[in-house]
Amino acid sequence: MKKILQEELDNLIKRKIKDLTVLDLSDTDLSGLNLSGVDLRKVILSVTKLSAADLSKDYLRETNVFGAILEKAILSGFKPNGANLSGANLSGTNLSKTELSEANVSAADLSGADLSGANLSKADLREANLSGADLRGADLSGAKLSWANLSKTDLSRADLSEAKYNEYTIWPAGFDPVAAGAILVQ
Repeated sequence: MKKILQEELDNLIKRKIKDLTVLDLSDTDLSGLNLSGVDLRKVILSVTKLSAADLSKDYLRETNVFGAILEKAILSGFKPNGANLSGANLSGTNLSKTELSEANVSAADLSGADLSGANLSKADLREANLSGADLRGADLSGAKLSWANLSKTDLSRADLSEAKYNEYTIWPAGFDPVAAGAILVQ
């Protein structure tokens, strides 16, 4: 069933991108699908379930294919729930300027992802691996960052006001979360 859904989704996305139309996949369950290398820029994914989906850079192809392209995608949801990307593999994915406010991105692999200018306000990033991610100018206000790995990330111009972290959150070397407006929680 998942294979059939994967093939139908691939064909539908290719047709919609070719037609320059927007594809609305709001409130769709895409959990566990391989979306690596898929251009999702014109896809509305509000309240979409993408948990355990693979949107990472595809190292198995002979060509140098990047992860799914979600640049400027809308992944935020209608309050109180955003998209569910918990446990998703988003390593190397282009998420620049993406709308992820209130999304559940807990335990997701975002290592090396481009999140520059992304809106991650109030997003759940607990236990997420953001190592080496580009978070320049990202809005992380009110985000949950407990147990998150932010080592080697670029947090320049990022808004961390009222972001919550714990003693296990890993920050880039020399970064002061308190000076950036983040709040230590127990």
